[in-house]
Amino acid sequence: MHCDVYFGFCDGLKCFFIEPHLPQAFFNRGVYYGQQDDRERFAFFCRAALEFMWKAGKGPAIIHCHDWQTGLVPVLLYEIYEPLGMNRTRVCYTLHNVGHQGLAGEQILRQAGLSPAKLMTPDRLLDDTHQRAVNLMKGGIVYSNFVTTVSPRYAGEIRNTQLGMGLQRTLNLHHAKFGGVLNGLDYGAWNPAIDPHIARRYAVDRIEDKFANKEALRARLWLRHNFKPIIAYVGRLDYQKGVELILHAIPYYLNNGCQFVLLGSSLDGGISGAFWRLKQQFNDHPDCHLEIGYNEELAHLVYAGSDMILVPSVYEPCGLTQIIGLRYGTVPVVRNTGGLADTVFDADYAPKPYHERNGYVFNDYTPPGLESALRRAIGLWYDYPVYFRQLMANGMRYDYSWNHSAQHYLNIYHHIKT
Repeated sequence: MHCDVYFGFCDGLKCFFIEPHLPQAFFNRGVYYGQQDDRERFAFFCRAALEFMWKAGKGPAIIHCHDWQTGLVPVLLYEIYEPLGMNRTRVCYTLHNVGHQGLAGEQILRQAGLSPAKLMTPDRLLDDTHQRAVNLMKGGIVYSNFVTTVSPRYAGEIRNTQLGMGLQRTLNLHHAKFGGVLNGLDYGAWNPAIDPHIARRYAVDRIEDKFANKEALRARLWLRHNFKPIIAYVGRLDYQKGVELILHAIPYYLNNGCQFVLLGSSLDGGISGAFWRLKQQFNDHPDCHLEIGYNEELAHLVYAGSDMILVPSVYEPCGLTQIIGLRYGTVPVVRNTGGLADTVFDADYAPKPYHERNGYVFNDYTPPGLESALRRAIGLWYDYPVYFRQLMANGMRYDYSWNHSAQHYLNIYHHIKT
C-alpha cells in the first residue's frame, strides 16, 4: 500500500504526516474518533508509522504511545521490525483511560500483518473477559518497556479495583514496569496573568481583578448582577463525568443562593437530550445558563469568572478541569478519585497545613455525598470570605505545569534505555 509522508513544524517540533492512498480515506474524516472502522484506521496508522520509521532509517531511541489507538505499535515493533534491525528502540506506553481498551476481532491482527495464532494467548493480546477478542490496550501493556497512567492514584485504582475494567490481572503481572505520572497543564495556554480571552488579567497578588471577569461572564450569559457565587461545570457530559450528580447539583445551587453556568456537550443522545430539556427549563432563569456545545474562548471566561468549578466524576484518570480551576483561583469541588484526589485537598479535612488546602472533596457518589461538599463550599463563600479568598490563593500557587511531569518522563526514558 502506497503512502505519502509530509512534514511540518508544530510548536517548533518537526512532525510527520501520513497520507494513505486508500479508497476508505482513513485519515480524511474530519474527526479523530467515533467511526465504525476505528480499529482498522488506527491499526493501519500503527503499521504505517513504523514502516515509515524503518524505511526512512529513523530508528528512534524512544517511541511514546498513548491508549488503545497505538497499542499495536509495540507489538509490531517487537514482532516485525526488531528482526529487521530496529533493535535499539524502546517503548513507553501511556494509558489515559482504561474504560476504552480497543476490543476487536482477530482479523485486525491479520490486517496489520501479525499472526493471530501467536498473539491470541492469555499472556499476550487475548482479552481476559471477552472470549476470542483481541485487546489492543492489553497488547500495548504486554509489549511495552514501561507503562504509565496519568496520575498516581489512578495507577493504584486500575490495578486493585474494578476501575481496571478487566485489566487488573495484566497490570499486576507487569507491575514492575508500571507507574502513574500526573498530567501537566500548559500554562502558556491556561494562565490568567496572560490569557487573551478574559476580560481582565490577574494573578495571585492581584486576585481582586478576578471580579471583573465575573461581571463580564454575567453580562455575556445574561445572568443578573447579584451578590452570589457562580459555580460552573466545563467539560464532556457523559457517565464517567458524573452527569447524574451534575443534574442534581443544578437545582441545589439555585435553591441555595448560587448562580450556575454549564459549558459542555455529549455524544450520547440520551444525555444530550436531558441537558437540552434542562436548558429549556432554565432558559429564562436569571441565575442559570446552560451552553450546550464547546467554545474555547468562552471556556476561558467561565474559568476566570466563576468562584467554584464542579468535577463530580465517577472516576477520573487525571482531569485537567480542576487543575485549570486552581490556576484561575476557581475553587474545585471534586469527588475523591483518581487525579482529582492527587490534586485537590479538602479545606476542612485534608491532612495538610491550611496553606496547602485548595478545594472541597467528597467521597460517596451520591446526592448526599455531593451536598456535603457543596454545603461547606457555599457556606465558606458567604460566611468567611477572607478564608475563601485564601483558598483561592492557595490553589493559584500550586504548580501543576509540565515541569515536574516532564522530568518524570525523562527519567523513565533514561531507565528503559539503560
